[in-house]
Amino acid sequence: MPDFRGAEPPDTTDLGRLRSAASGCRGCALHEDATQTVFGEGAAGAKVFVAGEQPGDKEDVAGEPFVGPAGKLLDRAFEEAGFDRGSLYVTNAVKHFKFKREGKRRIHQKPGRTEVVACRPWLLAELRAVRPELVLLLGATAAQSLLGPKFRLTEHRGEPVSPPAELAELVPAAVATVHPSAVLRAPDRDQAYAAFVADLKAAGKLLG
Repeated sequence: MPDFRGAEPPDTTDLGRLRSAASGCRGCALHEDATQTVFGEGAAGAKVFVAGEQPGDKEDVAGEPFVGPAGKLLDRAFEEAGFDRGSLYVTNAVKHFKFKREGKRRIHQKPGRTEVVACRPWLLAELRAVRPELVLLLGATAAQSLLGPKFRLTEHRGEPVSPPAELAELVPAAVATVHPSAVLRAPDRDQAYAAFVADLKAAGKLLG
């Protein structure tokens, strides 16, 4: 049985080198079935660092984060909330697509804690490279990856949260909200979308 030891990023703050190294990551079993690693996009020095759960089917094929239906909704919500998507750094807590096959379709599966922990070094490496003013966490998986498994999104959604002490330098401010895919699945999508935009606007107020 393979011995997966978790991600081992190189000691660098160069995003190009990190992206290149991540393309060959074998830190957990997810790389075996995924098409490719989906690393973050954006510039070092971006004020806002956005982390979601994992790439979906569209992202796995394209090799880019948030390009599927949830990404399109996120773009619209960012625009309404006053964020410029092009000025953000956007990534995921887990860099490979986890899925199960149903016929020809690939159905999203939530990453397990082992996979989240295995991929966390990439997320921290991205934070060290970007040095944002604000970290926006989309969904419980992303929030727990950075803030710990005891974090409850339902209790702290849309409000400033304190990172663990060891991450204070990397995460000066953080806000967690739902993943845009949750808005797409909501019974009342209009209401869920309005609440999502409100969370993004609240997060934006934390910027200097």
